[in-house]
Amino acid sequence: MGSKSNRSRRYTEEFKRDAVALVRSSGKTVTEVAREIGVSAEGLRNWGTRSTADRGRRAS
Repeated sequence: MGSKSNRSRRYTEEFKRDAVALVRSSGKTVTEVAREIGVSAEGLRNWGTRSTADRGRRAS
C-alpha cells in the first residue's frame, strides 16, 4: 500500500484563514505558499475564493 491515505485531510477554519492571509500578505504565489505549508494549491486557492465570497465580495 502507498504512504498516502485515501481520506482527504480536514483543516480547521483558523488554519485556512491563516493560510489565505499568508498568501495575501507574503507576496508569494498560492503555489509557493501551498508547497511551504503542505497543502494542495487547488485547496488553498478554493479557501481564498470562499473567503472572498464570505466577505461579500466577488473574486475577480
